[in-house]
Amino acid sequence: MYRLLIVDDEEIITDSLYEAFNRLIPDKLDVYKVYSAKAALEWLSRTRIDLVLTDIRMPGMSGLEMSEHIRRFWPRSKIIFLTGYSDFDYAYRAFQIPGARYLLKTEGFDKIIETVQEVLLEIEQGNKQNELLEKSQEQRQTMENVVQGGYLHHLLQDSHTLCADAQELKKDFRKLKISLDAESPVMLILGRLTYPEGTSYMDRNEIVASSRVIWNSYLTEMAQHTGFVDRHGDILWLLQPFHNAAAVFGGRFSRYLEGTLELIQDSCRQTLGLTIAFAVSGSACAWRDISRQYERLHRLQQVKIGDGISMVLIDRTDRLEPDGVKAAGIRLHQRVENLAAHLDAGRRERFIGTLGEIKEGIHTSVTVEEATEMYYTVALVLLSYMNRWYIHGLVNDYGKLMRLDAHSSLKEGFYYLESLAAEIFQLRSSTEKERSSEAIERICDYIHSHLGEDLSLVRLAELHYFNPTYLSRFFKQERGINLSEYIDNCRAVKAKELLGNGTLKIRDVALYVGYEAPHSFTRFFKKTTGMTPQEYRETLLANL
Repeated sequence: MYRLLIVDDEEIITDSLYEAFNRLIPDKLDVYKVYSAKAALEWLSRTRIDLVLTDIRMPGMSGLEMSEHIRRFWPRSKIIFLTGYSDFDYAYRAFQIPGARYLLKTEGFDKIIETVQEVLLEIEQGNKQNELLEKSQEQRQTMENVVQGGYLHHLLQDSHTLCADAQELKKDFRKLKISLDAESPVMLILGRLTYPEGTSYMDRNEIVASSRVIWNSYLTEMAQHTGFVDRHGDILWLLQPFHNAAAVFGGRFSRYLEGTLELIQDSCRQTLGLTIAFAVSGSACAWRDISRQYERLHRLQQVKIGDGISMVLIDRTDRLEPDGVKAAGIRLHQRVENLAAHLDAGRRERFIGTLGEIKEGIHTSVTVEEATEMYYTVALVLLSYMNRWYIHGLVNDYGKLMRLDAHSSLKEGFYYLESLAAEIFQLRSSTEKERSSEAIERICDYIHSHLGEDLSLVRLAELHYFNPTYLSRFFKQERGINLSEYIDNCRAVKAKELLGNGTLKIRDVALYVGYEAPHSFTRFFKKTTGMTPQEYRETLLANL
């Protein structure tokens, strides 16, 4: 979803444009309005804005001055200047801004809407151009990425020990051409692609390579970074902003990063036809702490609401677990490690398939002692999952899990593990649906209780700890209606109820449902009901 911000100090123009665009393409365009450049910059510091429609001459700060800030903070944002002055100097300066458009207010609404649609199409086509990058560039980097990935995967196993000597780390980075600073903190970003069912191993590799090209095309402007595939098949990126990023973003680099990741998601969806979800460390950590930060992100990704939807989850907690809290564990067979990854990711079919391979293997290629160990390692995977999610009381008869002698044979023991795993997956599925319903209910309750306040997508996302783009898609998926349409329906219903109270002025009703300008409320109500508020009230009185 793209975001449009309308900026004009003339309220009647701003409100009219807002209403026109808010209903133009609600599935594709999220619209915001402000009445000054200062308020616009506040929005731009909170979330990504793809297109700004602004008056070129305003009190305090002009649209041209504001555009300089926009280009520093969101260099990919498009700008359309709107003015009632046919002043050549203003027009000339506007034309010097790359990608900017210039329109006169006298050209009318149709021309403005047409221009906005043209710019949105340009943005969409720009996202698709990543697909046209040279294949030779991918091939040159493939071998280098493999070597770097192997080394970084090694560091991730025990960063507390392996990254203790910054000078040695620096030497290794230089030898392997890893473009990161071994003495500076690093941010971690974990990306999970949703592959079509039945995607082959080679196809997955090609998809990962393509997604890395898309990633590189968006983040080379403000950060140095490298990425590799982890043991769960997810992509882990290590990232450090350039030194000038702090000056450009004023301590809000994480906001820029969140908005840029949304653009990467859009590009992956349009170019590859796939969704990608991100879990992002809220702040940078020392190299020796990357193992613990990685585990935090992995757990964060497991508790997300709604599978198969693009989202950006931010780990807002700066504190890492104490050094003493580490998994001692036992060495597991590679298939069992895969089994744990499938369970965490909710991949039921692949879990059952891998468990079937393990069950088959104990009869053909291992000793009795090894087969016994294999049973207990699988049992530990299930027990660990139940411990982490506190579901013992919800799972039927798990008491035999760590007692192989409670089963008549090893074969019967594995049948028991299969049935227990199936019950865990069923419980997980119902729990996710319950969490989804609860989250939407909280948002709907808030909307009903705060109809006169700011109910913008960004505001609702901030209050309920969602990413704005994800909240929009998630609400539509759960309720079958756009969030903006739902809010309008709630406001219309409440307005009808209040208009039945003859002691309330129409201005008071407008304020109660979030319209400061009575003329804006009148237009909204007439579009919704076919009558003005006064006509509706008169109809009610006539029927008494």
